[in-house]
Amino acid sequence: MPKKARKRVLLTEEERVLMMQQKALAEEELNKKKEDMLAQFLKDKLAKEERNSILNMNKITLQWRTVLREVKARELRKDIEILSQTFERVVDCKDSVIKSLAKDLAEAEAQYAHALRSHLHSVDQLLQLQRCRLGYLEEDYHTELQALQKEFDTERKKIIEYHEQEIRYLQDVLLAMEQNFGESEYEAKLDFQSTRDDVKNKNLEEKHYLRMQLEGKVEELWKRFQQALRNYTEATEDRKIAFEVLKLKDEKSTKEIETQMKKLQKMQDLIFSLKNKIAAHARESEEQNWQIHDEKEVVLKQLQKLKSEMNRARAKARSNLAKLTMESCATLKVLQHVVEKAELILRLAEMCRKLESEEEKVLPFYACSLGWEEQKTVDKVALEKPTEPLAQMMDDYVGLERFWQRYNKVRLEHLSLERTKAALAQYNQKLRHLLKQYLDGISVNDEVLSQINPLMIINQHNIVPVLPHTVPISEARVKQPIYNIVEAAHEVKRIL
Repeated sequence: MPKKARKRVLLTEEERVLMMQQKALAEEELNKKKEDMLAQFLKDKLAKEERNSILNMNKITLQWRTVLREVKARELRKDIEILSQTFERVVDCKDSVIKSLAKDLAEAEAQYAHALRSHLHSVDQLLQLQRCRLGYLEEDYHTELQALQKEFDTERKKIIEYHEQEIRYLQDVLLAMEQNFGESEYEAKLDFQSTRDDVKNKNLEEKHYLRMQLEGKVEELWKRFQQALRNYTEATEDRKIAFEVLKLKDEKSTKEIETQMKKLQKMQDLIFSLKNKIAAHARESEEQNWQIHDEKEVVLKQLQKLKSEMNRARAKARSNLAKLTMESCATLKVLQHVVEKAELILRLAEMCRKLESEEEKVLPFYACSLGWEEQKTVDKVALEKPTEPLAQMMDDYVGLERFWQRYNKVRLEHLSLERTKAALAQYNQKLRHLLKQYLDGISVNDEVLSQINPLMIINQHNIVPVLPHTVPISEARVKQPIYNIVEAAHEVKRIL
């Protein structure tokens, strides 16, 4: 016991503090272990309770579902009994309705068969009428088609003849243009040769001038380089003399070497830096020389490129100018021809305007003789795109439709006047023949007696010719001339 007391007494304060800290740490660790064990136990108990609650809940839901199934089954059995009764009642009603509908259907089928027979009979009659109508329409169509084909053939012949005339006229114009183009081409070649010689001489002069300029620049650069070299030698000569003087002083005064070592080292460093600068200047001058040489080659290449571009531009401009002059001459000639043609058309229009009647001045275009439906079909056909080449060619002259309308009207009147003139000439010839017969009959001479005497012929019928009645519509509007008729007896008395 006293030994233990001694040991306790011998413990220091630091040891006691450490011991207390170790005890506190041990108690804290023990408390933590207890808390962890308690938390683990509670967690296990909670999980066990959750599993038990889930199992019990499943058992309760299973029992509740069985009870609900039994209740629902009883309700469904009652509903099925009610539905079966209603279904049987509805089926009986539907059977009665089906029977009544079947009876109505049989009656409707009989009525339909009767109506179908009457309808087929009326349809057969309508088909017969339609066949007859189609036959008449087909005959009318064939007659109209033949008439249209004849009109189309005549118009096609006229158009082809006019087209051939236009082609011959264009060929003549083309030949004249080729002759003019040959002459202008020869003149253009002469101009081109003269301008080419001028450009060649000018390029030689420019080349000689540029060569002299470049030689002067090179000589100037060479002089600058020689001057820089002389300056460099003059600048380094003084330093060489100073170096030799210092070397002599060094030989004479060896004792002052130690004192002047620092100065000498500085001078050596200065000399080294100056040498480096001289080498750098030499390298820079060499690089500048090479750069100047490269720039000289680049300038020469650019000069050659610019000369080639200038030559190409001049050739292109010359060709464009020649092409422009040729095209302008051709266009001027074409425009002159168009102007002359337009002036001729205007003069002819003024002359025709003087010769127009009052009706033509008021109504220059006659009204169309087509009906509304025919005009509608014509407009519909005009809107369609033509497929034949002749119709496509006629599309280019749609703007001259009014002109051709007046031209055709004048042409028809001209033809009618020519026919009237021919009929009147024939009528005049026959009158002259009758007059000659009459004069031969009343005169007595050898020439008349040698021929058949009309006064001795009893059955000879000399009928005065009558103008034909088949006068065109355009001729009916022309006023017939009035002739003064003189009796032959009065004329004979006057002559005798």
